[in-house]
Amino acid sequence: MSWGTELWDQFDNLEKHTQWGIEVLEKYIKFVKERAEIEINYAKQLRNLSKKYQTKKNSKEEEESKYTSCKAFQTTLNEMNDYAGQHEVISENMTSMIMAELTRFVQELKQERKTNFHEGRKTQQHIETCWKQLESSKRRFERDCKEADRAQQYFERMDADINVTKADVEKARQQAQIRHQMADDSKGDYSSVLQKFNHEQQEHYHTRIPAIFQKLQDMEEKRILRMGESLKSYAEIDRQVIPIIGKCLDGITKSAESINAKQDSQTVIESFKSGFEPPGDVDFEDFTQSMKRTVSDTSLTNTRPDGKSEPKIPGKSRGKLWPFIKKNKLSLKLGATPEDFSNLPPEQRRKKLQQKVDELNKDIQKEIDQRDALTKMKDVYMKNPQMGDPASVAQKLIEIGNNIEKLRVEVQKFEGWLAEVEGRLPARNDNSRRQSGLYETQNTAPVNNCAQDRESSPDGSYTEDQSQETEVKVTPTEFDDDFDDEEPLPTIGTCKALYPFDGENEGTISVAEGEILSVIEEDKGDGWTRIRRNEEEEGYVPTSYIEVYLDKNAKGAKTYI
Repeated sequence: MSWGTELWDQFDNLEKHTQWGIEVLEKYIKFVKERAEIEINYAKQLRNLSKKYQTKKNSKEEEESKYTSCKAFQTTLNEMNDYAGQHEVISENMTSMIMAELTRFVQELKQERKTNFHEGRKTQQHIETCWKQLESSKRRFERDCKEADRAQQYFERMDADINVTKADVEKARQQAQIRHQMADDSKGDYSSVLQKFNHEQQEHYHTRIPAIFQKLQDMEEKRILRMGESLKSYAEIDRQVIPIIGKCLDGITKSAESINAKQDSQTVIESFKSGFEPPGDVDFEDFTQSMKRTVSDTSLTNTRPDGKSEPKIPGKSRGKLWPFIKKNKLSLKLGATPEDFSNLPPEQRRKKLQQKVDELNKDIQKEIDQRDALTKMKDVYMKNPQMGDPASVAQKLIEIGNNIEKLRVEVQKFEGWLAEVEGRLPARNDNSRRQSGLYETQNTAPVNNCAQDRESSPDGSYTEDQSQETEVKVTPTEFDDDFDDEEPLPTIGTCKALYPFDGENEGTISVAEGEILSVIEEDKGDGWTRIRRNEEEEGYVPTSYIEVYLDKNAKGAKTYI
């Protein structure tokens, strides 16, 4: 089945059909191009989405990434980033393997089609020319025959007419002979042209046109097969990335299965555990007796020297029971975190110090590795002076040695603080050492001031003595780990309250306007002054709320408002 034999007379339709086939291929190329653009845009959007939700460095999110659920989410984001990469691969392969190849193929098809139809038109023009020659020869032969027939009839009329001279008859006879000769010549020419036309027509319809149409048929079948191969490639490009996409999805599933609720709950404990024990039971206070009330040794309130009970300050008992409830607000007022992390509860302080020690040890190891590398380089230079000057690395070695020494000093400092904290942290089951900071056991003397045992800053930080104070000021608190007996801070002056202050936050003290109190620690630049009332209650008040009068003999004494 061939176009040349079956469609020998459909030249124009074949021309339209082959043009339509090329247009279909171009339409498919356009479709693949738009699909590739969709894939690359989708990949870009996926990457941007993954980047948007990635954990930011040095942020709270980085701290939260230790939970298994957060780790699983980060793994999902990373897998989606790889997932986006596979869509980029799809776009690239469709562009190179389909679009570029088919575009070149279409150009070749257009050129081949143009050549074949140009040859077909030339063949058609040739057969049309032969046909015109045949028609012309035929008409000439017909005309000459008619002319010869008329000449013969004229001669016969002249020959039969007795009135016509012999010369006229001879002339008519010669003219008839000439016309008959011309008719014979035209007949021969017509016969020759006819034979030639029949031969050309045979060649045209059985050789030339079938050959041209066969080329067109081959071209069209090649286009169809090529489009089928491209459609296979289109599917195969997607199929090739399916295993990798499957691995990405498997990674997401695996990360989801790695989520451990119990482990996250334990991480919460490790992150926020303070190391303190809850406060003990509050003793019953009997107010029904009209006589002077005796305060139990374990009561929340302390007795005044004159036997009168101290007036309660609204909102303060809650602050005493839970010393870290309002920690954050006051911490912001008092400045930055101290170097020894003394503003943190014992357990959190231990973790921070251990983390700092580990970081310093890593820095030391890096410096040591760098020193070893430079030392080897120096040895090579000494053995082979042409490779370099040993003195060029000597100064760097000295700097590295100094850095290592400084880091080791820092490690010793933090290890000292760490050992101090670990020594003070009570055992988990040692209840005798984990008593409430508000109470002591019965039959012991009442605690007049917890500053005698241990100093605490308003945000809940703890220091051993005054020599370990940092920029964050310290204030007495009811919590105490060891209950060591220490002397209270000495009075360095007095002050007068210019305005009333509620002192609701932990570590502060309430004052009334015009009240005279003792100053035990002056303002160090953070806007807070530490005061004491009647040797029993002490805490911080804003410096701008009081007028301070320091003793002249006190260290750094001065008077300011």
